[in-house]
Amino acid sequence: MIDYRQAQEMILQRAHSFGKETVALEQAMGRVLAETIRADREYPPFDRASMDGFAVRFADLENGIRRFAVVETLFAGSLPTRPVAAGECYKIMTGAAVPGSVDIIIRRENVAEGQGMIQLPGVLSEALPAAVLPAPADPSFPWKPFQNIARKGEDLTAGAVVIDGPCACEPAIIGLLATLGHTTVTVQRLPRIGVLTTGDEVVAADAPVSAVQIRNSNRWLLEAALKKTGVGVAAMAHAPDDPVVLRQRIEELLVNDVLIVCGGVSAGDADYVPGALEAAGVRKLFHKVAMRPGKPVWCGATADGKMVFALPGNPFSCLVNMVLLIRPYLQACYGLRPEEPLGLALGAARKKRSPLDEFFPVCLHGSPARLTPVSLNGSGDIRLGMQANALALHSAASGDLPEGASVLCYSFV
Repeated sequence: MIDYRQAQEMILQRAHSFGKETVALEQAMGRVLAETIRADREYPPFDRASMDGFAVRFADLENGIRRFAVVETLFAGSLPTRPVAAGECYKIMTGAAVPGSVDIIIRRENVAEGQGMIQLPGVLSEALPAAVLPAPADPSFPWKPFQNIARKGEDLTAGAVVIDGPCACEPAIIGLLATLGHTTVTVQRLPRIGVLTTGDEVVAADAPVSAVQIRNSNRWLLEAALKKTGVGVAAMAHAPDDPVVLRQRIEELLVNDVLIVCGGVSAGDADYVPGALEAAGVRKLFHKVAMRPGKPVWCGATADGKMVFALPGNPFSCLVNMVLLIRPYLQACYGLRPEEPLGLALGAARKKRSPLDEFFPVCLHGSPARLTPVSLNGSGDIRLGMQANALALHSAASGDLPEGASVLCYSFV
């Protein structure tokens, strides 16, 4: 029996792209870029005012000029009607293009402003009409050329690589792509995933239920967990505990890129799933992982590279295997590095219950961040640790954990 890290490694070695496709930018949120993104022009595309103030010629400052006539006000997106001469300036707003006739911006707070005139601190002259008192001298004095100006091309040169390699399209990336003029992008194709639930005792959620039957919650749990990763379910089916029907359903669903089977993988007399999978041509990679819950998990692959995950039927076991095995596999197929677990302090003591790696639900919260265990009455508890937002690891090598002990955790997000 292997441990969960070995299982992860075996799965990640089988990861491969599902192909690429082009989508509109509004459909790209959460998808993984599959193209190199370059700058279409220089950024900033012009010398840009980085704050509100007055744009003057640095040479005038060197020549001792401290009083300037305001010839024009420049807003973002506007152009000047003429260049400035000695003793003249522009009033300029943040984001506006800085004309070539000026090369320094003095902050508005560091001047006295009157009617069509400004003066800098230290000027020995009469007060300006309607003047405001000058602020204390700018701590960045002495002045220097291009002060408070973002220079053209200082962020990116035209043709420069902006994004190279797989990258998840989060809001900041979507905004960047729009800035660069992309209305369509090439992304990794999402996999077609088939889900097969099993069991004579399992009925649909909206069907009448007898005293010895249970509703098919795993069908909804798995679909929701996949949707959270941005993937839909291409096909869904249920099979009774019948080896012939089970194999038939498996073969029907193996047209998909990934197959997830739920239930029937343990050692009971009606646990036909491992045999049915192998009979359908799926080669076993491993069966059983030294962890709790989720120990009976079975994993295999077809000759053409399709991955099959056969999970235990208990709901929390399904969730654990989704977080530890299926989600990392999908991330690797997109070319992303699987997320690393966080090491955080445990907010309450916990007793060791078995010699295996134990995963338990926790709520990650607070500042400093800490993990509070969430009550769960075994892996079959239908509440699924519903207040939890992460899984924490109680390592096989650890005894009882005291409050404050550092443990690894895997976010549900």
